[in-house]
Amino acid sequence: MVTVSPDYADNVKFADEWLPAQAGTDAALAMAMGHVILKENFIDRQVDYFDGYVKQYTDFGMLITLVEHPDGHGLVPGKFLTAADLPAEASRADAAFKTVIWDEATSAPAVPNGSMGFRYNEEDQGNWNLDLGELRPALTLLGQDGADGVEVALPCFEDPRGEGSVVRRGVPARLVEGRLVTTVFDLMLAQYGVGRDDLPGTWAAGYDDATVPYTPAWQAEITSVPAEACIRTAREFASNSEESKGRTMIIIGAGICHWFHADVTYRAIIALLMMTGCIGRNGGGWAHYVGQEKCRPMTGWFNMANALDWSRPPRTMIGTAYWYMHTDQWRTDGFSADRIKSPLSTGSLDGQHTADSVALAHRLGWMPFYPQFDANPLDLADEATAAVERGEYATPQDYIAARLKSGELKSSVEDIDARRTGRAP
Repeated sequence: MVTVSPDYADNVKFADEWLPAQAGTDAALAMAMGHVILKENFIDRQVDYFDGYVKQYTDFGMLITLVEHPDGHGLVPGKFLTAADLPAEASRADAAFKTVIWDEATSAPAVPNGSMGFRYNEEDQGNWNLDLGELRPALTLLGQDGADGVEVALPCFEDPRGEGSVVRRGVPARLVEGRLVTTVFDLMLAQYGVGRDDLPGTWAAGYDDATVPYTPAWQAEITSVPAEACIRTAREFASNSEESKGRTMIIIGAGICHWFHADVTYRAIIALLMMTGCIGRNGGGWAHYVGQEKCRPMTGWFNMANALDWSRPPRTMIGTAYWYMHTDQWRTDGFSADRIKSPLSTGSLDGQHTADSVALAHRLGWMPFYPQFDANPLDLADEATAAVERGEYATPQDYIAARLKSGELKSSVEDIDARRTGRAP
């Protein structure tokens, strides 16, 4: 058992090894461990269990488009290639939501089961699963006929002041129906700085190269965890996962949640479990032990926290944005959203206040907010029902969608302090 903790806490005394990472630097340690795991278990040698797991249960084999950055940074990752981009597949239901792999069995693009495009239509009933059938996803395009190495620009946030920078790494890419593509796995190797022969870009000279993200030596200067300890832990993590078929577990409390961009830190840690086939395995995976996230009392907690004996469905949203907007904290907040934008941003956050970002996220359906609309929900429900009864709309949902599209109905968060009339909700 290995404990990562900035201080000698109670849990440390039970550990076989203590990695004293400085508070808030967990992502650097995780990225460096990922660097070691990817290099030694996917490049230097191939672990059959890991290879089979990531091909079936992750998006590592999915194809990603590479596009020219509008500000001259060169090629950058774009969107997933989808069935809508393939003439032979474009007419299928929800084709724009079906991801694509490069099938080694046929040396051609193919559409595997299981993506979101298989979830919500009658045509694909029974196919929303991860059964690959006869498909053999290629994790990498390196060595494939028609693939060449190209340089891509990737964002990096290693500056302690939060300033972003750009790193340039190489990936193998090929054209598919006129679009330049690579795989998620190839981009991951580039992001982690795991070099391969014949690819352009800036790469680390070895684990002891502290000048290039994300090597063990690089993380040592940030976390204070010795590079040797990082390497040893990564190797033991992968070795145990290989031998036990995924029975390696990471347990995390609320500490990381207290840091900005905690979600990205979580992703760096969860990626280790995905690489080594631990998610979904008994005795392995991700265990988060903060209160309501425990599975067993979930049903009881939902009933009490959401007052389900009083009304259904519950209106649940993130507390931070709720109080930030409803108590007018946003009025005295001088922090701008473009302060934290990627160095490869194309301007979508330029000039945006944090409150603008909250409003945009709700309008686009990325995040709930309550009250939802600038109309009383009881009045709105009555109006929608009446419109359906008059034969003007097929469903209440169609009525709401039409009013939103016309601009008659807006999100309440767009003018959070506006006075409303009508019945109290």
